[in-house]
Amino acid sequence: MPTTLINLLGLPFPGTVPTRGTFRLHSAHLGSLPIVNHFLRRLRLEEILLTRLPATPGARLDHSAGLLVLLRNLLVSREPLYGLHGWASPYRPDLLGLSPRTVPFLNDDRLGRDLDALFDADRGSLATEVVVRAIREFRIDLERFHNDSTTVTLQGAYRKADGRRKRGQRTLRAALGHNKDHRPDLKQLLWILTVSADGAVPVHYRVVDGNTNDCPTHRESWEALLALKGSPEFLYVADSKLCDGDTLRYLDGKGGRFLTVLPRSRKEDRLFREYVQTHELAWETVRRRPNPRNQARSADVWKMVESPIPAGDGFRLVWTWNSLMAEEDRESREDRIGRAMVHLDELEERLQSPKTKLRTRAAVVKAAEKAVGSSAARWVGWEVREEPVEQFHQEQRGRPGKDTRFRRTVKTRFHVVPRPDEAAIVYDAKSDGMFPLLTNERKLSPKELLEAYHFQPRLEKRHEQLKTVLEVSPMQLKNIDRVEALLFLYFLAMLVEALIEREVRQSMEAQGVKSIPLYPEGRPCPAPTTDRILGAFEVVTAHHLEQEGREVQRFAPKLTEQQLELLRLAGVPEESYAG
Repeated sequence: MPTTLINLLGLPFPGTVPTRGTFRLHSAHLGSLPIVNHFLRRLRLEEILLTRLPATPGARLDHSAGLLVLLRNLLVSREPLYGLHGWASPYRPDLLGLSPRTVPFLNDDRLGRDLDALFDADRGSLATEVVVRAIREFRIDLERFHNDSTTVTLQGAYRKADGRRKRGQRTLRAALGHNKDHRPDLKQLLWILTVSADGAVPVHYRVVDGNTNDCPTHRESWEALLALKGSPEFLYVADSKLCDGDTLRYLDGKGGRFLTVLPRSRKEDRLFREYVQTHELAWETVRRRPNPRNQARSADVWKMVESPIPAGDGFRLVWTWNSLMAEEDRESREDRIGRAMVHLDELEERLQSPKTKLRTRAAVVKAAEKAVGSSAARWVGWEVREEPVEQFHQEQRGRPGKDTRFRRTVKTRFHVVPRPDEAAIVYDAKSDGMFPLLTNERKLSPKELLEAYHFQPRLEKRHEQLKTVLEVSPMQLKNIDRVEALLFLYFLAMLVEALIEREVRQSMEAQGVKSIPLYPEGRPCPAPTTDRILGAFEVVTAHHLEQEGREVQRFAPKLTEQQLELLRLAGVPEESYAG
């Protein structure tokens, strides 16, 4: 600090001992917490938690206070429980809902008991109350919902996560299975999320046993949305796992509307692909735009047609064709065929080697099947040929002479000859880029159905944020009941993130703001995520001056023009950063 300023403030020179009346400058980190707190207040989350969680007589911290600190941490930093005190210390305590006196009691043991209290609470009705508050406060539209699932990977054995009851409640069963994080060696839980098409705001979640089939989960999710909406007047969109006959008939019988993708295993799919071999269809172009990957290449074209082959259950079937998907299907097929041919050539070289271990027809057949693989078996066949090879060997050892006798033997040498199935290749090429949408919605046009289904990746993006930004996996808590409680906080964190993102993007659209330079090197960001928005405030710090333990002056942080713009777009008062 310059000498003149030291003299004006009365601060001690470096190396001197402070005397009575000495001024002390203290710094407190603000970061993005004022923004987070603004949205927590709009949700009345502290008030809801206080009424839902039991008070602990004599406790230095309420359960709600500890859980809200943990929630803020998930949104801002994602520190482990044992590191939460160190994370919280630089912040101004009131931003965390704490006081200087209660900050030291923020430890992993305290937070673990808070999670226990959350597990014991009625988390279902608690989540509903928070979501209903969000719907009313932020006026979220409930005309369409999107549902999907993913796995939450656990780090550890979790031997007690076997569905046993704990404090009167059944706990989850962690299990090995098809892991979407590509960690089949770790146990997992199934996370099911439903979002509104209005900003992809989470409105319902469930966590179920790790090896649960997705199909039966849709009925319960739809019933929860029915209770939330108050009527079946909404469109329920999900992937092909929704296409279960009993589930679809149940939704239809309840007056519900659904939209899903017909799986390839259904006979209607096979019949249609047979139909297009010999029939021309009246495809309608519903969208045309420049190629998003390379504008110099062919355009991105979408066409749709009502299926000439009716769905067996009487629902509406609409086929969709996309030019880029057709190109991808062709390239994928050519790639798999090419790799299969190369592997067969390599197998042929092995068979001709004198050191080959493939000496029986059964072994050669098995090796050929492995070389082609299941992904290319439809288009690449092969034939095993046998070639007799004569060999002569001396009957006795020694140098051969004119009287040496030789013994003739005949061995079989195998060959593998590739047989590409041209008919199958041409047959499949006819339906490249085509997939069917199944629905009981009769009023929407094919274009409107496509637009509705095209929102599904926004939900998948929420799952990506859960695993990358919020870092949910791998989960490392010891007790499965605390894992369940923590996953509830992850749902709240996703809800807050979505609301911040939605508020900023809607304000940008309303005010004609095309982009904000939030990317590295100041590159424009047309659709800011909450992580980018909060990251712009990461280093914001306030200072205050004390004399003999008494605050005499505060120094509010000076925000940049970009930070002020983000506050304005998010609807956060500038006074939140007054210091």
